[in-house]
Amino acid sequence: MRSILLATALMTSGAAMATAQDATPILITNVNVFDGVHEALIENANVVVTGNLISEISTADLAVAGGTVIDGGGRTMIPGLIDVHWHTSYCCAPQSTVATGDILEIAIRGAMGSERTLMRGFTTVRDVGGNPFATKKMIDAGEIVGPRILPSGPPMSQTGGHFDYGAYQDVPSNPGDSLWYWNRVGLMLIADGVDDITMRAREVMRMGASQLKISGGGGVSSVYDPLDVSQYTLAELKAFVEVAESYNTYVASHIFTDAAAQMAIEAGVKTIEHGNLLSRETLEMMKEHDVWLSVQPLLNDEDAFTFRDPVSVQKWVDVTDGTTASIQMAKEIGVKVAFGTDMLFDAALAEKQGKFLAKMSTWYTPYEVLKMATSTNAELLELAGPRHPYQAGPLGVLEPGAYADLILVDGNPLEDIDLVADAAANFDLIMKDGKIFKNTLD
Repeated sequence: MRSILLATALMTSGAAMATAQDATPILITNVNVFDGVHEALIENANVVVTGNLISEISTADLAVAGGTVIDGGGRTMIPGLIDVHWHTSYCCAPQSTVATGDILEIAIRGAMGSERTLMRGFTTVRDVGGNPFATKKMIDAGEIVGPRILPSGPPMSQTGGHFDYGAYQDVPSNPGDSLWYWNRVGLMLIADGVDDITMRAREVMRMGASQLKISGGGGVSSVYDPLDVSQYTLAELKAFVEVAESYNTYVASHIFTDAAAQMAIEAGVKTIEHGNLLSRETLEMMKEHDVWLSVQPLLNDEDAFTFRDPVSVQKWVDVTDGTTASIQMAKEIGVKVAFGTDMLFDAALAEKQGKFLAKMSTWYTPYEVLKMATSTNAELLELAGPRHPYQAGPLGVLEPGAYADLILVDGNPLEDIDLVADAAANFDLIMKDGKIFKNTLD
């Protein structure tokens, strides 16, 4: 209890410190600006933040009456980073918590982890599964510290699908039985058949989801679904899409394989999450239908995810063996590719969020990596249309009228992308929504 109270006090004090910046404009001088779009830096620039928006960027001398002036000392300014495959509820709670814990522990760990996410420079995340709604509400209100969250709410799966973590003995089901605990509290949901899917999808939108997240194929960390399995029928997938489109938003689907991806594309799913085992034919189909590929640089290296189940271990090997080929083909074909991390059940691994971004340099130039994690990812977020919760200005770019989400980097990540792997050492200033959450320049 003492550690929880201490963590809460620290987050509350951080929020209070940030709120103190609200009253006056901020001028940041002597910076080289990566605007999130163009490779060429705006050199020797000055940036004015008014309220929660950028009001001016200029190479001319600027002044703010009664405002705060920060000398950037020639550092590189970049937009706040965006992770489009994040799990606020799952990232920092050990897997044992899902077996023996409760939603309060999940929520507390998620809230505590959110401050660390922001301190790594990720000012926005698309949460693709869990129950982060209270955390998002309190972050937006300035009561705790964390990134902007575009929540999908509980990810939805068929019986025996990727998000079915029920006990092996829990079949056959009895319609009269109560829902499994994690379904009741909205951490994940099972839905079968068009009618049930329609109701559950509407319930998730009612909770405040920005988009829907489903599982259309087999997964690694789940025990009942081999990788080759296509999950949900075409009619069921179309039911998800119909509900999402009625809310003017979209469906994202966990998928690794061709058959599952092609059926999801036919149904109208707009983002394929993972896609490690996709063929050229499927990737060309995605480009033709303007479907995004949301990739994670998951490799069987020193940062490999660990599993107690040997079947999951083998599935991890099978999936990661396909990572390089799918990303390279997607790049060649011109599929829209977004970046995420998918950190699960390990707070120490979550600290490597920036390192995983740097790993994208295996396939992309530093400029392409930074553009993907800023303006390109922000473009994907716009698929949520009116369900996008942050519409006062654009995200992922540095321009007048954009949200003042920005980082000052000690060095130039367009030349050395590994700088983003160690935010503690290399990010000297972190601002979100016009509020300063880290500043070592003084």
